[in-house]
Amino acid sequence: MTKPLSGKVALVTGASSGIGEGTAVALAAAGAKVVVAARRADRLEGVVRQIEQAGGTALALAADVTVEAEAARIVEETVAKLGRIDILINSAGVMQAGGIENCDLDEYRRVFDINLFATLYTCKASVPHMLQQGEGDIVTISSLAGRKGGPQTNAYSASKHAVNSMTDAMRQELGGRNIRICTLMPGATSTEVGDSISDPNWRKAIQAHVSKDGAVLPSEVGETIAYILSLPRRVNISEICIRPTSDTSA
Repeated sequence: MTKPLSGKVALVTGASSGIGEGTAVALAAAGAKVVVAARRADRLEGVVRQIEQAGGTALALAADVTVEAEAARIVEETVAKLGRIDILINSAGVMQAGGIENCDLDEYRRVFDINLFATLYTCKASVPHMLQQGEGDIVTISSLAGRKGGPQTNAYSASKHAVNSMTDAMRQELGGRNIRICTLMPGATSTEVGDSISDPNWRKAIQAHVSKDGAVLPSEVGETIAYILSLPRRVNISEICIRPTSDTSA
């Protein structure tokens, strides 16, 4: 039986762990050739082994996608080595705590560099190839924090609001030329997102949030993305929220 993404080439950023890793594995299982990109080369090799052991095809490209030249390089290497780029998954992301009082501007800039500008860089590099091919898919991992704000999530929420707006603007710009754009907003998902938070109290709170009973698994987010991409091309799921069943918040 032909797998739904057979013949497709996917580039997944932030693929060394969490949602990026889960998505890379799911896309490979659906038949895509997958390029996994992140800064941690050793972790990427582990993802490649996991995919290959399951019978899939994968390639690791270490890069810091907050550097525009690095983001462009992995897109060009994907096309050079695998012939095309059909799918771009923007999964690189970071969370930091803090409001406006005594805020650390360097941390704010880092959050925007990773969450917003890295996404912009990979999209800018990928879209010309997709237009030349006549089709493509871009899925950007945002967050439910992109729908609201909070005193402890100021930088993170602001960056995700910006990501949501930019991604939907791309949908409007490119949909008429057969490029589908999706913003995926997860709630509590079992990842390492809290581990790099500098504030110890907020780090502990987020770690508890994403490890609570019933939290969504990265593999489940990946399977959802594979399903979205397997739909007929006339169908564009432009925005989707994924949250634990037990989360009954608005």
